[in-house]
Amino acid sequence: MYRYLGELLTRGASGALTAGGCVDSALPAASSLLRRRRGEGPGQAQGQGRVRSYSRTVGTAVDEDDDDPNFFRMVEGFFDRGAAIVEDQLVEELRNRETPEQKRHRVRGILRVIKPCNHVLSVCFPIKRDNGDWQEETTENTLVLMLGPGIDVPAPDMSTGEREMSWIADTYATTMGYHVSPVPALLPLGHFRSRDINAHACVTGKPISQGGIHGRISATGRGVFHGIENFINEAAYMSQLGMSPGFQDKTFIIQGFGNVGLHSMRYLHRFGAKCVGIGEMDGSIWNPNGIDPKELEDYKLANGTVVGFPNSTPYEGSILEAECDILIPAASEKQLTKKNAHKIKAKVRRGYRRGRGWIDGSGGGVTVSYFEWLKNLNHVSYGRLTFKYERDSNYHLLMSVQESLERKFGKHGGAIPVVPTSEFQARISGASEKDIVHSGLAYTMERSARVFKVYNEAGLTFT
Repeated sequence: MYRYLGELLTRGASGALTAGGCVDSALPAASSLLRRRRGEGPGQAQGQGRVRSYSRTVGTAVDEDDDDPNFFRMVEGFFDRGAAIVEDQLVEELRNRETPEQKRHRVRGILRVIKPCNHVLSVCFPIKRDNGDWQEETTENTLVLMLGPGIDVPAPDMSTGEREMSWIADTYATTMGYHVSPVPALLPLGHFRSRDINAHACVTGKPISQGGIHGRISATGRGVFHGIENFINEAAYMSQLGMSPGFQDKTFIIQGFGNVGLHSMRYLHRFGAKCVGIGEMDGSIWNPNGIDPKELEDYKLANGTVVGFPNSTPYEGSILEAECDILIPAASEKQLTKKNAHKIKAKVRRGYRRGRGWIDGSGGGVTVSYFEWLKNLNHVSYGRLTFKYERDSNYHLLMSVQESLERKFGKHGGAIPVVPTSEFQARISGASEKDIVHSGLAYTMERSARVFKVYNEAGLTFT
């Protein structure tokens, strides 16, 4: 009786969405709350452009030739591609007495149930009111976001940072982050409200003082670097591109000198690669001899732009199509399309597509956000429980080596000092939270690259 449930539910969900023609039908509570908080009537939110309609795309195919699809259509497109990849495996794993055709019909029905997204709310940050107030508008919209430590945990993205995430966390903690439970001794006075100790785990990217984690700001850029590092140090991959392994003789271009672009540039520069071009919305700069990340950062902070940076020349045309070894699109999405993909000259490209020469380096921020979420749930900073033990162990190790040498060679000339190197001395007190985060991120990216390599060698490359 459940065989056709997927198709029936899908029809019902799609019909409900398309009948409404707006987000109100998909998210009545959120949209009505938005209107009430702004003093709008039932028909005013759409006119002011506060709530965007995505329901028009439900049930429609994604146009592969569209270079500017909206976010909802991109999500549906990626879901369709993922469903096509896993469908055969899901059919094979079904252990029942149905025929292969019935199993496939069941799997497709379940995937159709999963696909419709009927809770969509478009919120663009930063949000600024007509009176110039940023914080009040952000906190009001927090009340309609379906978030929570065990529900959905947003992380910062474009135009958001520690400030905005702290506003969201504080609003959640002081409103929805409470448990209401009856206390026998206080029943005559009503119910007792206790604050959820995990409330600040509702978002990541917070300041350190509010439960944030060291290394989160640079995490996405560091993830880009590690993704490139695992690819560019692999001789087998580099030989396919006609390049030698390592960073030393490589040039790179960054489109978008924001948080991701800056930190990607820092790490690549630190390991010997040379930045020859930077692209921004108001212009691009070029220097074949290399651009120093610290000098460019200081210049942008002082002038608000990279245009006019000393020892560089304006670059005319699309910086994405310039000559280089490594290309890092670190700006907004949909920069590489069918119209310009064939014009890209870079051999190694960091982006959101896997395949020959393409690296998905967007996992750094997500990985460290996961570390921050775990820290908030555990209520203990990384390394705090092991600092003293590791320090004492390292000193015992040095003393053990010294005693072994003295037993072997004697103390004729006095004690044999064992002096740690500067690198070991820096680690002798144990790993700080930042060290642990950086190490965990590097290991995660390395392991992901190793898994991809295994699949690639087995002929299972996903593009």
